Amino acid sequence: MYYAAACQTDFPCPVRREEIAERCRRMCEIAKQTIAGYEPFFDVRLLAFPEFAHAAPVFDSVARLRDRLAIPVPNEYTDRYQKLCRQYGCYIQTGSFLEADPDYPEMVFNTTALVGPEGLLSKYRKTNPWIPWELHASPHDIADYPSDPFPVVDTDIGKLGVAICYDWLFPEAIRQIAFNGAEVIIRLSAYMDPWGATPPMDWWTLFNRARAAENTAYVLAANQGASLKNYPPFSWPGGSMVVDYDGRILAQADPGPGEKVVVAPIDLQGLRDERERRTGHDMRAHLRSELYTYQREMALAPAREKEHPLTADDLMSRIRDAKTRQNQSSKE
Repeated sequence: MYYAAACQTDFPCPVRREEIAERCRRMCEIAKQTIAGYEPFFDVRLLAFPEFAHAAPVFDSVARLRDRLAIPVPNEYTDRYQKLCRQYGCYIQTGSFLEADPDYPEMVFNTTALVGPEGLLSKYRKTNPWIPWELHASPHDIADYPSDPFPVVDTDIGKLGVAICYDWLFPEAIRQIAFNGAEVIIRLSAYMDPWGATPPMDWWTLFNRARAAENTAYVLAANQGASLKNYPPFSWPGGSMVVDYDGRILAQADPGPGEKVVVAPIDLQGLRDERERRTGHDMRAHLRSELYTYQREMALAPAREKEHPLTADDLMSRIRDAKTRQNQSSKE
């Protein structure tokens, strides 16, 4: 058994990549304080930070995002996280970066890295950008994408997978991570009001608990805690949490902006025993895949090469096309 920490941040929104260094410094400080503070009681081995913790898509074009904020991954900051992980024997799921990749010069990605004592272990690019607001490319937009869009890493603290914010509203995405073997699924989010961590909507809690229960997996969910002043045009409700494989909330930060950390135990052997023992409520084993024919039909089409760099108008056009196909299919 070990403990996991969901960490939320409250930074002013960056407009220059030079501002990322201070955010990295502060997140390293939070990680060190969390590990040292709880050391008399238990070992914190896994820490997660929120979406947009390094940079947010504050500009209205891919060109400006690449020019002002995007950086490669790995980078000097992932190197700093690796140094910390090596010192403390922990793993960090970084807050997301706006990633520039020289292989895709017309694109920008919303990317998180899993870093451990050995180095950078995986890189995940958000597969479902929050369209039409986010201009990030998805692996779905790239023909013959060269790696698994849903990486799962086998570590000494379990098999770890991750998805970012809007991805979690697509049960197929999280189910694929679970079917790739994940035992702990990490959620990085910038989940804003009114869909955040309080009634009457409280989508944040609803989807975290549902995805945990339906995949028999722990969920470590770190949400953005920035105030409206720091990250306009939205307020960010925090509420970071840890959920067990039955959907029970083990720890949750009070709703509202601000830096906060919550920790809870990950009983890896208990999870494995439950997965082995259960014959009831094992939705992974009970899945009747052949019944669900909708997945064989295209809804949102991938962006074509000539559509990059993406624009809000292009995204709206693809959304309208998808809705037209959906309406036609429902009438047949």
